[in-house]
Amino acid sequence: MKLPFIIIVDDDEHVLRAIQRDVRNKYHEDYRVNATDSANEAIELIKELKLKNEAVALFISDQRMPEMEGITFLAKAKDIYPDAKLVLLTAYSDIEAAIKAINDIKLNHYLLKPWNPPEEKLYPVLNDLLDEWQAFYKPDHEGIHIIGFQWSPKSHRLKEFLSGNLIPYIWLDIEINPEAEKYLTSANVSKSDVPLVVMRDGSYMTDPSLPELATRIGLKHIASEKMYDVLIIGAGPAGLAASVYGSCEGLKTLLIEKSNPGGQASSSARIENYLGFPMGLSGAELTHRAIAQTIRFGTEVLTPKEVKNICVKDGYKIIEMTDGSEVHSKSIVIATGVQYRKLEIPGIDNFTGAGVYYGSASVEAHACKDENVYIVGGGNSACQAALHISKFAKEVNILIRKDTLIEVAASYLVENISKTTNIKVIPHTGVIRATGNNILENITLKNFQSGDEITVPAKALFIYIGTNPGTGWLNDTVLKDENGFVLTGSELVKQKSFHTFWKLEREPFMPETSVPGIFASGDVRSTALTGISSAVGEGAMAIRFVRKYLSEI
Repeated sequence: MKLPFIIIVDDDEHVLRAIQRDVRNKYHEDYRVNATDSANEAIELIKELKLKNEAVALFISDQRMPEMEGITFLAKAKDIYPDAKLVLLTAYSDIEAAIKAINDIKLNHYLLKPWNPPEEKLYPVLNDLLDEWQAFYKPDHEGIHIIGFQWSPKSHRLKEFLSGNLIPYIWLDIEINPEAEKYLTSANVSKSDVPLVVMRDGSYMTDPSLPELATRIGLKHIASEKMYDVLIIGAGPAGLAASVYGSCEGLKTLLIEKSNPGGQASSSARIENYLGFPMGLSGAELTHRAIAQTIRFGTEVLTPKEVKNICVKDGYKIIEMTDGSEVHSKSIVIATGVQYRKLEIPGIDNFTGAGVYYGSASVEAHACKDENVYIVGGGNSACQAALHISKFAKEVNILIRKDTLIEVAASYLVENISKTTNIKVIPHTGVIRATGNNILENITLKNFQSGDEITVPAKALFIYIGTNPGTGWLNDTVLKDENGFVLTGSELVKQKSFHTFWKLEREPFMPETSVPGIFASGDVRSTALTGISSAVGEGAMAIRFVRKYLSEI
C-alpha cells in the first residue's frame, strides 16, 4: 500500500529544515514527508498528487509567507484534499488570525514557534490529528466494499453499522458505478442478491445479518467472562464515559452496544461546543477517541449485542441477551439513551432507509449530491445535519413549526445556517404525507398557519422531531416515569410505593434505580440534563456511585 503524504510549507529555510527533520524522524515509516519553501510550488504538487490518486493526511504551513499567507494556502489545499488535517505554524502575534481560521477554514490546530521539545509540543498534536485522519481514511481499491442500491434499506443498514463502528468501507452504487457490476460477476451473484459485502481477502457475503458481518470484521460479541464488576448497557456518550472511568479505576468492565457505538452523537457531522475542542469535532471522531480510550484501559466491548432482560438473584444481576446467552455482573449502568421519534404520517414507513432517515446525515449525505433535501425539526441535531448535507445537496430545506430557528436551536448554529446560501428555513410547516414507487419521491407539506398544502419532489427526508427513551426492553425491571424515562435517586423517594420496593436503610444514590446496584446514566434517566457534555458527566458520576455500592456488598 502506498503511504499517504505529509506536506510542509515554510519560506524560512531554517524553520523548514527543523520541522521537516522532526516530522520525518517520527513519521517516516508511515508517511511520505514532502517539504518546500514555496506555497505556489506546494499547490502545484498537491494538484499533481490528486491526479495520481495519492492521499494527503496532513498539511503544515507557516502563516507569514511572501507568496501567500498560510491560511490562504491551507484553504486552497483543503479545496483539493478536504479530509486532510490542517496545522498552522504561527508566531504569538498571529494567534488572533489563527483562531479566526478555526471558523473560516476549519483549521485543526495552530502551533506556536518554537515547538521544542517536539516530544511534548509537536508529536502529541500530530499523533492526535493523524489518528483521526486514519480512522476515516478509505484507501482506493482496499478495504471492505459494499455493493448495492443506494435507496435500499438493506444497504443503508450495513453502511450505518460499519460507519457507526468506525470500520472504513467503499460504497459502490450498482445503478451508477460501472465497477459494481464487475464485483457481482466475480462473486457469481445477481442484483437480486445484493447488498454484497466483499472483504479485504476477497471473500464475500450476500445480505449478511449484522452479527454475521460483525464476526467477519473482527468485532467481539461474546463475553469472555461470566462475572463482571460493572456491566454498561449502551455505548453512547454516557456509556462510553462510564466504561472509561470504570476500567481506569480497576473495575472489571463490560460495555454492550446493540448497534453503533456513540449513540445519536455519532451521527453528528460537527459538534462545535464540546469543551476542549475549539475547532469542533464530528460525532464519529468523538466516538473513535472514546472507544480507543476505553479499550486501552481494559474495557471489554461487545457489539452488536442486545440485552433482552435483567433479573436479580442473591444481589447479583443476570443479563439475558436476545441470542439466549447470559452474563453476570455485580452492578449495571443503563445508558441506552434516546431514539429519534417516528414521524407518524401516511406512507412514511414504506421509505425508511429508502429516502427517509432518522438521523444518519453523516452516512447518507453523499447520496444527496445535487438533490433537494428536507429536514423535519429545527433543534441542534437538525441544524448540524443541515450544515453537513448542504455541502452536497443542491438545496436543504429545514421545516419548523415555530416562527424562527433561534427559538429551537443554538445561536452559533443559527448564525452558520444564515450564512449558508443553499439552506432555507421554512417556518410553521410540517410534512403530512410521503409518496413514491419503492423509494421516496414526493412529500406533501402543510403550512399550519394558513392551512395551505403543497406536494414537492424530495430525494431524501431526514427526521429530527424529538426523542423517546431507549427503555422498551426494560419492561418492569426498574421504575420509569410516564414517558418511559428511568426514575432514580430522589425521584424514587417521592413515589408512594417507595417503601414497598426499597428495603435498604440508606436512600438510593442519585443515579440509582429502584433496584439497588442498577444505575441509569445520561438521556435515559428521568430529570437528566440533555446534551453530550451532560451525558459524559453523568457516565463518570455513575461509576462513583457504583464504587460506593460495591463497597457495601
